[in-house]
Amino acid sequence: MTTTSPRRPEGGSSLDVTTKLVTPDITVGWVVGLHPDAGEMSGTFHYRRPNRVCPVPGPAYDSDRCAVEAARRATVRLRRYAVANRLDRLGTATYEGAGLHDERALRRHVAHLFKRLRYDVIGEPFPYAWVPEWHKTDHGLHVHFGVDRFIDQQALEAVWGRGFVDIRRIRRGGRDGGPLTASRRTAGYLAKYVTKSFEEHRRAPGLHRYEVAQGFAPKVERIVAASENELWAKAIDRMGDVPARTWHSRDSEGWTGPPAMWASWNA
Repeated sequence: MTTTSPRRPEGGSSLDVTTKLVTPDITVGWVVGLHPDAGEMSGTFHYRRPNRVCPVPGPAYDSDRCAVEAARRATVRLRRYAVANRLDRLGTATYEGAGLHDERALRRHVAHLFKRLRYDVIGEPFPYAWVPEWHKTDHGLHVHFGVDRFIDQQALEAVWGRGFVDIRRIRRGGRDGGPLTASRRTAGYLAKYVTKSFEEHRRAPGLHRYEVAQGFAPKVERIVAASENELWAKAIDRMGDVPARTWHSRDSEGWTGPPAMWASWNA
């Protein structure tokens, strides 16, 4: 990724078709998803292929590659959720004694934890995200979670009631950190456990890599542009500034897919 931001395109047009969720019938052009609350945008250049014929089904993709790609998609969704909802508190809940080795019981316990926090401690729905992790020893499972507000640790211990808990605020860190930096750091911590400790062979069938509170999904806006210059004009007009970081597939040696891009803003 490059830290060089694009300049505001000359004669940038206003956001006329940006928020349309149905892609216009264009022959070629950029189609990207902008997540304003998460300060993030990504998409690809689309080529229209008339009379396209579906390929004959063949052997399944490499299972290891599929697992890596699934983990990548999960971390992207988790990051956008955490940043859009400003999850800047990171917590951990563990089990006392011999620990817990039942993945489904873990989910029941964590669901009960957040239900009690909602009704008995906070008093309203609130966004959160959590991921399980297996201990390196034989102690079993524990949970890492992110929330968007202060929660008293004694109250948290009371509603968990199964072992040790810890919660702390994540700081931005560094002079260049913007308002979204702390929640991006929280998302980074959580995403680490999505990819590292809970591999496919360790997870029972039907269980997700992570869980989030319902009703707080990040909003996405669709931008369609015939050229890259038009794309940046619309994105910058919508966000009010140039992005802090950008990436383009042309800068990646050996890229074989369609042209792709990604950008993020700090505010």
